[in-house]
Amino acid sequence: QVQLVESGGGLVQAGGSLRLSCAASGSIFRINDMGWYRQAPGKQRELVVHITGGGVTTYADSVKGRFTLSRNNAKNTVYLQMNSLKPEDTALYYCNADVSSSVNSRFLYWGQGTQVTVSS
Repeated sequence: QVQLVESGGGLVQAGGSLRLSCAASGSIFRINDMGWYRQAPGKQRELVVHITGGGVTTYADSVKGRFTLSRNNAKNTVYLQMNSLKPEDTALYYCNADVSSSVNSRFLYWGQGTQVTVSS
């Protein structure tokens, strides 16, 4: 089976930085698209950033210029560097990955989330 594990969340002051990691493990043939979503209390889950298997990256307007996504294919890991954090960035951040594995030819997996809290 395939598992996604997020890490790196925490509590920071406005203007601070965090680096989130999402590692995929299991019987993986290939990871296609990967990305991050976030959900604040009482709000809908929203896309933060997405990267295709070919390396094309798309950021939400609210995080452009502040967040940077990178991918280490050898480690099956994606990283989200978050700088100049704002209180409105406070949310539960979820990793997702479109994975080809021995179980499924292609399936979208989700992590359990990591909390990011930015104080003002």
